[in-house]
Amino acid sequence: MDLTFAAFLGQLSAYPSLGVILFLVIGVTIVSGATDAPNAIASAVSTRCLKPGTALLVAAIFNFVGLVGMTYISTAVAHTMFSMVDFTGDTHTALLALVAAMIGSIFWGVFCWFFGIPASKSHSLIAGVTGGAIALNGWAGVVPSEWAKVIYGMVFSLVAGFVLGTLCVKLIEFLFRKVKRQSTNTIMTVIQDILAAALSFLHGAQDGQKFMSVGMLGIALSFGYETSDAGFPLWLMIICSLAISLGTFLGGKRIIKSVAMDMVKLEKYQGVAASLSTSITLLIASLTGMPVSTSHASTAAIMGVGASRNPRKVKWTIAGRMVGAWILTFPCCGIIGYALAKLFMIIF
Repeated sequence: MDLTFAAFLGQLSAYPSLGVILFLVIGVTIVSGATDAPNAIASAVSTRCLKPGTALLVAAIFNFVGLVGMTYISTAVAHTMFSMVDFTGDTHTALLALVAAMIGSIFWGVFCWFFGIPASKSHSLIAGVTGGAIALNGWAGVVPSEWAKVIYGMVFSLVAGFVLGTLCVKLIEFLFRKVKRQSTNTIMTVIQDILAAALSFLHGAQDGQKFMSVGMLGIALSFGYETSDAGFPLWLMIICSLAISLGTFLGGKRIIKSVAMDMVKLEKYQGVAASLSTSITLLIASLTGMPVSTSHASTAAIMGVGASRNPRKVKWTIAGRMVGAWILTFPCCGIIGYALAKLFMIIF
């Protein structure tokens, strides 16, 4: 299949909505960089292992590397995104439904960013795409066996993040119980810096593939290919990687403050425990094809670490706002995607 950028430009004359989809993919990826990517470096900033500017630079670079690198290793998450919905039918109508899904996802992401809530862009994208597929093909537009991986991933990221956060902090406390505090802090600073890079890499691998897969879905529909046969062109990987990096620079500080500075105060070793548990959670999910949210995994890990000693150390009201946003994401984005898709089908 000829997926060069020149071939893509050639398709735009036949399907102008394909250009809109790419534009919206870039937009939603930028929003993800602003709302989700900062969670990967929140612990490093809150524990003062990295300055905010340095941390954002690390996040931007390794999100780029993560998306491109993991795509060559495994595309399990992307193929779950392809398989969970059915956009078959008239190509023009299917592309319109996909445009509607992206607009709904972006609207929700901007809303949550404005209020400093680290909402899941992954789940807003999934919900929006699902709403568009239902508008196009009814309930036949959803593939339950594949869509179930979204639920598995959500439960897994919350439970694994919280449990691993608690276990990791206990393990570190045990291993360093006889080490002087100053020496421990020095070691933890180095480890935290490494984990910040690793987490950013895994965020690019997880979330970057989700957004890129939507762009690839639009390209496959316009070219008349099955998504299972479609590879990812390098130009699309680079565009999505740059978009995540740009979003991280534009909106990162607001989410860092909400997650790491407002919800719970962490010491250096606790930040390491949170980052390590989040990294493990994201790595397992990426290799098994579960679309999970970096926000879910990171926030759950931070809560697990904070609650390991004293549950009162966690500001549960802030955590409750986040959970409320996550719960509302699926119906809100799904309904918006569905309604816009129906509207676009009538107008265009």
